[in-house]
Amino acid sequence: MAAEDEGRTEEPSEYKLEKARKEGRVAKSAEVSSALVLLFCVLVLVFLGNWILNELITAFKFYFSIAMDGDFTSPSVIYMFFNVLLKCIIPVGAVAIVAGFLGNIVQTKGIIFSLKPIEPKFSKIVPKVGEYFKKTIFSGKGLFNIAKSIIKIVIIAVVGYIFIKKNIPTLIQVIDNGQITEAIRKIASMCAQILIVVAVIFLVLAIPDYFVIKREFMEEMKMTKQEVKEEYKEMEGDPEVKGRLKQMQQQLLSSDVRRAVAESDVVITNPTHFAVALKYDQAKTDSPMVNAKGEDQIAQTIKQIARDNNIPIVENRPVARELYTNLKVGDIIPQIYFNVIATIYSQLDKFKNK
Repeated sequence: MAAEDEGRTEEPSEYKLEKARKEGRVAKSAEVSSALVLLFCVLVLVFLGNWILNELITAFKFYFSIAMDGDFTSPSVIYMFFNVLLKCIIPVGAVAIVAGFLGNIVQTKGIIFSLKPIEPKFSKIVPKVGEYFKKTIFSGKGLFNIAKSIIKIVIIAVVGYIFIKKNIPTLIQVIDNGQITEAIRKIASMCAQILIVVAVIFLVLAIPDYFVIKREFMEEMKMTKQEVKEEYKEMEGDPEVKGRLKQMQQQLLSSDVRRAVAESDVVITNPTHFAVALKYDQAKTDSPMVNAKGEDQIAQTIKQIARDNNIPIVENRPVARELYTNLKVGDIIPQIYFNVIATIYSQLDKFKNK
């Protein structure tokens, strides 16, 4: 069901996306990670192929030499087996882990650590066969995944057919000449070429798959108007948000705004929501200018700075709102406000005689 059909018409907020991220829910395509793992592992096998082949040949020669009378349970034989096994597996396994890790980081734009997805839930234990088939087969997403699997099979078959057909004459010639080692190398080289081409194609196809999954995720995260209102209320009471407001206030106190308010002539307030500080420098301007302004918590901070510096505070609700809404910091007071601003300035001691 589309988000609009469920009443979720609003785009997800940053707060909701960040909350989902902390829970480990992000847009992520498994195709990107698997394609990178396949590509990097094949490249490692190509790079270390000769070395791995020589290690395996050495191991086979050793075991064939003791096949008739050797003790396969002796520590030296067991050590030889695990030594060769680990030397061949560890490089490939390490690269696979790094490639998978890289594929996830690229998609999620950083490392996400959350225990939420692995928390035990009874609902996950109870099998829901009908729901499973509905999601995996009888749905748009399920059909899309089936189509991806079929495309992958077709790609592997086509690429494999092209390369095998191309190399069959050479392989037959090498085998007829009794060059078994060379035949193995040729087959390994052909397989590596097939896997590299397939991995690159899979990686190219994984890019649109990621964007499809991201679009579905954003659609799933859409919110109703009621959810937006409830989130806003939740954020207002969120200690983290309050901490940010307090931090903003502290930054304001230590910024140029403190100096701007301290140099002002008067602060006009409404008195709880808005505060606008005005300064009149006759040598520079023909009328006062907005030196600083703020709303809510910042307005209260501006008033406190004014008190600390003995700057007059004048309460005038309509003027404060008009100046705050229509003017920016640095704007000159327009002619429409001349009379009321002149009246306010005429009440100030330093301007009574001007």
